[in-house]
Amino acid sequence: MKFKLLAGLVVAALLSACGEKEASSASGAAAPAEVKTFNWKLVTSWPKNFPGLGTGPEKFATLVDEMSNGRLKIKVYGAGQLVPALEVFDAVSRGTAQMGHSGAYYWKGKSPAAQFFTSVPFGLNAQEMHGWIHYGGGMELWQELYAPFNLIPLAGGNTGVQMGGWFNKEINSLDDLKGLKMRMPGLGGEVLERAGGTPVTLPGAELFTALQTGAIDATEWVGPYNDLAFGLYKAAKYYYYPGWHEPGSMLEFTVNKPAFDTLPKDLQAIVRTASRAVNQDMLDEYTARNNYALKELVGKHKVQLRPYPKDVLLKLRDLSDEVLLEVSQKDEMTKKVYESFIKYRDNVMEYHTLTEQAFLNARSQ
Repeated sequence: MKFKLLAGLVVAALLSACGEKEASSASGAAAPAEVKTFNWKLVTSWPKNFPGLGTGPEKFATLVDEMSNGRLKIKVYGAGQLVPALEVFDAVSRGTAQMGHSGAYYWKGKSPAAQFFTSVPFGLNAQEMHGWIHYGGGMELWQELYAPFNLIPLAGGNTGVQMGGWFNKEINSLDDLKGLKMRMPGLGGEVLERAGGTPVTLPGAELFTALQTGAIDATEWVGPYNDLAFGLYKAAKYYYYPGWHEPGSMLEFTVNKPAFDTLPKDLQAIVRTASRAVNQDMLDEYTARNNYALKELVGKHKVQLRPYPKDVLLKLRDLSDEVLLEVSQKDEMTKKVYESFIKYRDNVMEYHTLTEQAFLNARSQ
């Protein structure tokens, strides 16, 4: 009797459960699934919240949070808060942080080809650089280059054509660059060295002190918007243009591939989409802010604006061609990147001579 009673109770319970399940299915209700969340670290080469360069990653983190409804949260660390400014690449490669934001030319010690993915002297402006990366084969080469380091590269902003640098003496001939100790990373620094100068790579936060104390004789940074924020006008009085060394400097997001692979497809798409948005937003910001900052530097702080002499630019351009060709011979990967870059540059120059350049010439007459 006890067994029959127990069996009856079990059957009744099962029938009740089935009834509840059927009622739930009929009403369309379902038990809420557990939502998995991810918490990432993003390290940068810039001071925390520095205008443009530093605020770009913050905007990216906010976009990802909003687009993912809080499922992917990213905490941004400025230079030195978690890792030093110039150790971002290694930190993300090792997985110390899941993401980084920096400039690829800082990693030329990993591969000379990396420099092509920031800026090339007398190379591509921002509009052209974005075209090469996203529609000219650049991204595929960039991914191939970073794959051995467990990294996925993404375009992470662009500063546009930069300024030529800060000096405490006028540059009237190429001889004035000889013996000059100047902060200038990447391929531009190699061209400066060919011209007789001494290139130095320093993170932005160290520039003012180095220039003020005479540790360096001159420096380039970005442009008026950022140079004003660093107060570089207090340490040098001559401000040269154009930035022949960085005509369209693109920043990068790097993503640790194992970490990226753990994300569901929709979050992966959000990371890629947010990076594209920030890439364009940063260029928009620099385009809007640089002009006002330059007016303040010249009008309020009495900075002396100077153009590089034409013969100096022509000589630097010739030296640049020599340096690029030599760099391209260092290994097969760099040769592949160089050939893609030069082919695209020559094609886009031909078209832009008839469109962008012709229009700017007409507008300025």
